[in-house]
Amino acid sequence: MLRELLLVLGLFSVYKFGRRMAIGHTDAAFHNADRVWSLERAVHLPGEGAVQSLLLHDHTVVQLANTYYATVHFPATALFLVWLYLRRPAHYLWARRVLAAVTSVALVLPFTFPLAPPRMLTATGLQDTGRLYGPSVYGPPNADHLSNQFAAMPSLHFGWALMVAVGLIAATRSRWRWLWLLHPLVTLTVIVGTANHYWLDSIVATLMFLVAFTFIRAPNRSPATRRPDPAPARVPAPARTPDPEAALAPWAP
Repeated sequence: MLRELLLVLGLFSVYKFGRRMAIGHTDAAFHNADRVWSLERAVHLPGEGAVQSLLLHDHTVVQLANTYYATVHFPATALFLVWLYLRRPAHYLWARRVLAAVTSVALVLPFTFPLAPPRMLTATGLQDTGRLYGPSVYGPPNADHLSNQFAAMPSLHFGWALMVAVGLIAATRSRWRWLWLLHPLVTLTVIVGTANHYWLDSIVATLMFLVAFTFIRAPNRSPATRRPDPAPARVPAPARTPDPEAALAPWAP
């Protein structure tokens, strides 16, 4: 248990450290942000502003969204892995491998494609809800040495939420298990509505997980126990009619 805990904590630490190493590339990050924003409009994706408008109708709602963004991401994924480790070991190994594979690839993208989030791009007209309404997990970009704010692509907030939902659906049998899809759905609403991610960030994260799911197959659930088929009833053999000649044979002269 301790070995696996250290392994998972190491994975999270590498994720955070890798994103910090990619800090910088400000000009490229804003150039790529313009390209992503223009591409989304060219392919007629829904405007992120429509989602933010829903949150901004009520200060309590937008603060809940900011809190969800700041506090759910890591704890939910960690609890998911702990539960799988204790209750579904085979599914735990599968989920850990998928998360490790996708997270490793995601660490490369900030170096090759730095991306400023929509809250930083003036052209979007979106507000930084974390800074305006709180709570916020980010400081000013030029003074924030704990995170890389130019690593919006892909959205591992959404990707890890998707892994949690798919993993729990695969590992459980309850007819209510499909409700776990609410977790990535709420996460998607939050990351877009708070202007921390573009739609395209989540689309890329989804594609990465689909590739991982293709090559790293989930274990099959143990089949339901079948009741043994009843043994066929024995059919009594038909009675043999005695042969009178055979009965008299010993007394024949």
